[in-house]
Amino acid sequence: MLKRILISCAIISLCMAATSASADCYADYKAKKDDPLRLHYGVVQLPDSACGSRGAAESATAQRIARGGWTLLKVVSIFGPEGLDQRKASAGDYFLRY
Repeated sequence: MLKRILISCAIISLCMAATSASADCYADYKAKKDDPLRLHYGVVQLPDSACGSRGAAESATAQRIARGGWTLLKVVSIFGPEGLDQRKASAGDYFLRY
């Protein structure tokens, strides 16, 4: 009986560790600066807390790019690591910059 309980606890611990693992997710976005008007397209890595919600992704992205004086116009999409290569050339200097 004790052996079953210990095995169950070990399985539960492994499951909890697997669900708390980092889920790499990214957002591509469009941003602007005024005076003079400048626009850019970029890619940022999102924190785990922002991966499941467009609103959370917008908030996280806006805060990051604001450090460089940029204003978020739009989060275009949220995606996993499989989408990085196809966006790298388009993002140029703003690929994972912020």
